[in-house]
Amino acid sequence: MRVSLRVEGEADGLALGPAFALLDAVAGAPSLLAAARTLGISYRSAWSRLAAIEAALGRPVAIKTKGHGTALTPYGVALHASLAATFRRLGPTLAAEEIRLADALRALRLEAPTRMRIAASHDPLLLGAVTDRPGIELAVAGSLDALALLRAGSADAAGFHYGARGVPPVPLDAVFADTGLVVRPLFDREQGFMLPPANPSGVSSVTDIARLRLRFVNRQRGAGTRIWFARLCAEAGLRPEDVLGAQTEEFTHQAVAALIATGAADVGMGTPAVAQRFGLAFHSVGWETYFLAIRADFPGLARSEPPDTLDLFLAAIAQAAATTLGYANPSSSYPGSSYQSVVCG
Repeated sequence: MRVSLRVEGEADGLALGPAFALLDAVAGAPSLLAAARTLGISYRSAWSRLAAIEAALGRPVAIKTKGHGTALTPYGVALHASLAATFRRLGPTLAAEEIRLADALRALRLEAPTRMRIAASHDPLLLGAVTDRPGIELAVAGSLDALALLRAGSADAAGFHYGARGVPPVPLDAVFADTGLVVRPLFDREQGFMLPPANPSGVSSVTDIARLRLRFVNRQRGAGTRIWFARLCAEAGLRPEDVLGAQTEEFTHQAVAALIATGAADVGMGTPAVAQRFGLAFHSVGWETYFLAIRADFPGLARSEPPDTLDLFLAAIAQAAATTLGYANPSSSYPGSSYQSVVCG
């Protein structure tokens, strides 16, 4: 960063900087016309400025002689010398202050938090970590839609999940192979069936839901939870359409839970924390990893000191995951799991 400082003093209403510049140009030029060209002003403007200096000081500072151009008067020479000495003495001080100010501004620029645009699949813990964090702009979307926004350049990062800890399905596998992205496991979370209190129908599988013709509430197309539900159906030899209400869509875990709590639906997928909040029963179907895909050229990835927007966000996520029901920091071992953390860059 380049910083330039200059003296803006005045005497009896006369701006000293511009006055010195004109006197210095006249002193070093054979004519007023040449001095004016040095300053990039017109001949008439130069004469006007000389007249203003003389009016302010009450004495002539330049004289025009036939055949010899314009020269400074003895008073003009003395004034020029005095101003030159003052500016010369101030020069080292200004230069030192320019360096100090440039360093300070550079440090302020480095300390300014990087703004981060995140498009992410809905998750209550993630929403809580973003609250009151001015450096982050969050757009809630399904996993596939969030990744589409990232690819389009409308987001710097995308939060997504697919209901498993193993090999990602198509098209999510391409995200981990993309060298233009850094994929980080953000947290692990448990999902399952949210049901009326005490689970009166004894639901333990998607087969039960289809057999008992229970009213299911699905998530919107492109949502990671919907992808998980479709996989559960396939593993049970069912099509999603075989489940009553599978075409009913909601955009958040809370919206699904609210329908069940009010009796408008019988079952839907969500987290135990949301089920608990709405007074619902919960039957786990497993743990999954919620990932964050970040543009590899995102400035926050290269920042470590001081902690940047991304660092603070990840720290808030880690703290919340360690203390929230149904969440954990990414791990390689849970009862009955064969999860392996995947980080690509």
